[in-house]
Amino acid sequence: MPYYVFAVEPLGLLRKLAEFEAFKDASAQAKALRAQQPPDDRASIRVMFAATALEAEDLLLQVREPRPAGEE
Repeated sequence: MPYYVFAVEPLGLLRKLAEFEAFKDASAQAKALRAQQPPDDRASIRVMFAATALEAEDLLLQVREPRPAGEE
């Protein structure tokens, strides 16, 4: 399964930026993109592991509940 690099914009808008077979490459690309972002850019650069780009988008848009305090 590939690793996808997305820009997550405000209001949950997603922009697929790249696709990689190895996490190392996807992570390096995400770090490089974050370093190039202007300070006023509110997009979050995220890496997602999924079978398809559509599945990756679905996973990125899911609301995750925070863990209770004190739990690891």
